[in-house]
Amino acid sequence: MTSSAVSKRAAAQGSDKSVVTAALAAVDAAHAAFPEWAELGPAERRRRLGIAAELLAGKGDEFTALMAEEIGASAAWAQFNVRLAAGMMREAAAMTSQINGEIIPSDRPGSFAMAIRQPVGVCLGIAPWNAPVILATRALAMPLACGNTVVLKASETCPKTHALLAELMDQAGLGKDVVKVVANEEEDAADVVKALVEHPAVRRVNFTGSTRVGRIVGELAGRALKPVLLELGGKSPLIVLADADIDEAVNAAAFGAFMYQGQICMSTERVVIDERVADRFVEKLRAKVATLPVGDPSLGSVIGPVISDRSAERFLALVADARAKGADVSGGERLKPRLFKPAVADRVTSEMALFAEESFGPVVTVVRVKSEDDLAGVANDTSYGLAGAIFTRDITKALRIARKVQTGSFHINGPTVHDEAQMPFGGMKDSGFGRFGGKAAIHEFTDLRWVTIATEPVHYPF
Repeated sequence: MTSSAVSKRAAAQGSDKSVVTAALAAVDAAHAAFPEWAELGPAERRRRLGIAAELLAGKGDEFTALMAEEIGASAAWAQFNVRLAAGMMREAAAMTSQINGEIIPSDRPGSFAMAIRQPVGVCLGIAPWNAPVILATRALAMPLACGNTVVLKASETCPKTHALLAELMDQAGLGKDVVKVVANEEEDAADVVKALVEHPAVRRVNFTGSTRVGRIVGELAGRALKPVLLELGGKSPLIVLADADIDEAVNAAAFGAFMYQGQICMSTERVVIDERVADRFVEKLRAKVATLPVGDPSLGSVIGPVISDRSAERFLALVADARAKGADVSGGERLKPRLFKPAVADRVTSEMALFAEESFGPVVTVVRVKSEDDLAGVANDTSYGLAGAIFTRDITKALRIARKVQTGSFHINGPTVHDEAQMPFGGMKDSGFGRFGGKAAIHEFTDLRWVTIATEPVHYPF
């Protein structure tokens, strides 16, 4: 396996220094592989990435088993990961011939001026655990399409899942050391990430994860004067107007809030609703949520356990705080140490921690608003800005509100959880900056250069 990993076993047996040394060696190898990969024509890069996409698509069962083992994912969530990741790789393959420059008129006589895009070198991708196949593929697909080599920093929670993805890149014949993967124990993560970001051969950094860690990665990259793409946490609002199709809004809210028990960056954390229809909406939402199977995802349950004991305690604290401060909470009971009934917290106010803090668990809040004029303001009353949605039959009004809501993506009559390979995806405010996906990602993973050709002698003042 040319995309060699620092395995969890090796990391545990070695010192901090040996783990960092191995991580730096991965960057050195990717740097050495860069010139050959960068010189490949777009058709050949497209061919190899296409093979990688088909290999990925064919490994659904293996990824499903690994995701169940490492992160407790249901088969539905794992298979969705594989389908979208394969689509991302196919889209990246299609982009290899779309990396365009332009000819720019010059004021200098006899000067032919161009703006050209070219690969930057080694790109560091840091991927999380919650959508491990999608987000690791996203971290490497467009950088590769643009002619860069990649070092993938795997999540400590799902190293086997990320290692399998790297193996598939090798099997696709991308080339020796074009993709390297580094894994480590949690206690070594800070040292490894710092060393990787500061390595001189790393020219771009992309990180998907929490806002807290994203700030650290952003600061490291800033000190090293390296562009960084950050896709961070969210507190996504789903706005419901009085004229909305309530059944459709309920379906979208239940899906957006409770898919993978709310552990998705785009999860519907808040329903911001016109109080005239709030009672009817909450009644229907609670009825639907009560039907969601809770238990072992491998046996078909929709709601499975949260990822860690720390997540479980955080969920309990947020729900308890909301109850204590007057929220009308249904569900949320603890069934096992990490397993909870899904919760709907109605009449949530800004005094409650659940109003502002990302829960990353199986709970959705309902915030009632008296005036349509206040909907966008309440939706924006958060430090986050990743995704949003609105339900209404008035599309003109929906577009007007969409322009006011400060999120990187916004969906009219659809759920907040929505991603497609060709779309520009990223956040605003504390949800990060930069865009993954399609043509927008070309800007992130190439350098734009100004090149001129003098077609006649240049006049100089001396």
